[in-house]
Amino acid sequence: MLTNLRLPTIARLWQDLGARADREGWGAARYLATLCEHEVQERHTRRIARHLAEADLPTGKTLQSFEFASVPSLRKAHVLALAGGDAWLDQGANILLFGPSGTGKSHLAAAIGTALVENGHRVLFTRTTDLVQRLQAARRDLALPGLLAKLDRYDCLILDDLGYVRKDQAETSVLFELIAERYERRSLIATCNQPFSAWDQIFPDPAMTVAAIDRLVHHATILELNTESYRRRAAARAGAEASTVA
Repeated sequence: MLTNLRLPTIARLWQDLGARADREGWGAARYLATLCEHEVQERHTRRIARHLAEADLPTGKTLQSFEFASVPSLRKAHVLALAGGDAWLDQGANILLFGPSGTGKSHLAAAIGTALVENGHRVLFTRTTDLVQRLQAARRDLALPGLLAKLDRYDCLILDDLGYVRKDQAETSVLFELIAERYERRSLIATCNQPFSAWDQIFPDPAMTVAAIDRLVHHATILELNTESYRRRAAARAGAEASTVA
């Protein structure tokens, strides 16, 4: 019966917990509550593991491993509040991360995404160029509405390296359709190394560029990581250590 009811944890534990309940004199209510607590907790753990797998987040990019001290323009408390997710996700708001290459934008976006999944939300991390190609293929196959509906299942899409998309990549207007579809309903996190003034290189015409920026910025939190490249700093440290050893 427990298998038919899809209660595998209770099916696994009821005998051992029943024996413990007999030894310790538990009442029926405590025994049942304890079984249910184990089932709920393991179901939650399995759901988080499943959502982490489908999110396709980069490995090891967490808030714990992000070097906040190296980015003085960020307030750690503010980022941690965003990672909680409930208020801005409920509003369909966005987070936009700007800064030069190598400053930790992708790491921070993935870290926030990981925290959101751990808090029970569904997230998908993707390079923007890869997603644009998927959207273009869906449009060719007359399946764009279906793909947009599938992406709508995610509480938050993380579009990494939006600035690398170029309007000569055959109809990047599909990116605008995605932004417009999610506007004020579902959230986006986007990383970009280009200021808004350079976004005319992404969308097919100026009117679409303005409309895309308007929809992204409305209800958005903008985080600027104006600091030296993390990769450059790491290379410099490695070089200094090598010189010391030599």
